[in-house]
Amino acid sequence: MRLALKHQILLAPAAVLLLMSLLLGFLQFSYWDLSLKRQESKRHATLFMSVAEADLAINQLDSILQHILQTQEFNQRYILTLQELHQHLKLATQRIFELYDIPKTNQESWAAAVEDLDPNRGFQSDRFNAALQVLKQQVKQITDELQSLRGNMSARQGENIDELVARTTFVSILVLGLAILVGILLSLYMARSLLRRIQFLSESAGRVAAGDLAPPPAPLEVHDELDDLAISINQMTDRLIRVVGTEKVLEGVEEERRRIAMDIHDQTLADLGGISRSLQMLPSAECSRERVDQLQQDLQKAISNLREVMDNLHPQTLEILGLGPALESHIEQHRLRSSGLELNYFEPTPCDSSKLPLQTVLTIYRIATEALHNVIKHAQGNKCEVTLSKRGNDLLLAVEDNGVGFNLPEAQLKGGRGLNNIEQRARSIAAVVTWNPSRFSSGTRFELRLPL
Repeated sequence: MRLALKHQILLAPAAVLLLMSLLLGFLQFSYWDLSLKRQESKRHATLFMSVAEADLAINQLDSILQHILQTQEFNQRYILTLQELHQHLKLATQRIFELYDIPKTNQESWAAAVEDLDPNRGFQSDRFNAALQVLKQQVKQITDELQSLRGNMSARQGENIDELVARTTFVSILVLGLAILVGILLSLYMARSLLRRIQFLSESAGRVAAGDLAPPPAPLEVHDELDDLAISINQMTDRLIRVVGTEKVLEGVEEERRRIAMDIHDQTLADLGGISRSLQMLPSAECSRERVDQLQQDLQKAISNLREVMDNLHPQTLEILGLGPALESHIEQHRLRSSGLELNYFEPTPCDSSKLPLQTVLTIYRIATEALHNVIKHAQGNKCEVTLSKRGNDLLLAVEDNGVGFNLPEAQLKGGRGLNNIEQRARSIAAVVTWNPSRFSSGTRFELRLPL
């Protein structure tokens, strides 16, 4: 399925923006991962400081305890110092419990030891000493674990940062290069496709402007604005063909009127003039029966000629009986007048012309009579067949002779009015005409194909 024109134009920038958005997402994820590692390092630093603070408070409490035991002196100043050191130890213990996963039994013994060091519960050297020993052991164990963890963490963090920088740089360069490549390729592909279609439409419009009225092919489905433009050019060309065809048909009509006027002047009026002169001579001459009979024959002939002219102007059989009988009647009239040309009419499959517009039927009739007139006048043959049939969804009219034939391009260059009239009449009803070699040993086969 083809995208709309605006979507085709925006496809390359959209692809580049999508890749850049993915790159930004990757960088954001990498920064978030680095932030987590930094938070982990900060937590370990805070934990290490808390353990160091607890160790310092325990050492100071132990020093004071040893000093009291040696001097056997205990006063208010020692109590305040013990309370302050106990408070620092208690806060450090809380932070350690929050930041470090200590087994529950160790936490309980640690907390109990801290409570035993509370001066508000009284000063008992044995209790203080036992609590300090428990805390020293716990702090030493945590310190050793933190030292080992810190060493591994520092090495791993350095490696992770180097790996993260290298990976981020590689992915950034790769995605930027891919985005540029995809943008260029999509831009070239879309530009080439659009320019090719625009060039085709421009050439089609140029041919129409130059006088070549062959309509450009219209797309079967409309996907974008260029398809709409192609359909518009096709419809415009088709309407222009109809307008030009109408003008040519009008020229043909004027030519036909001129020919009919000449026929009336040269034949019918001459016959009527001769009858008139004969009638003027009747009073002064003896009128024999033979003379009257001759006048009646001449008058009847003039009437017949006048009826033929009227029938050529607008055949009554076409409206009453249809296209087939009208063609057959016209061929029969030519058969009676022609001595050296064998004329035949065939209708292998019934063709109901009553469903067609009267103007279409009349145009087909005019084309058939013009083609038959060309055979009689130029073919120099002795046989002609006219066929009207329905083939599939098309109406097919064929006029075929065994004459000398002709070269269509040369005849068109010479400006033959009859061929031009046939083509323009056919275009006016959306029919297609062709001239091909006859199935006889020589001659021409004319075909008109009208989609029903």
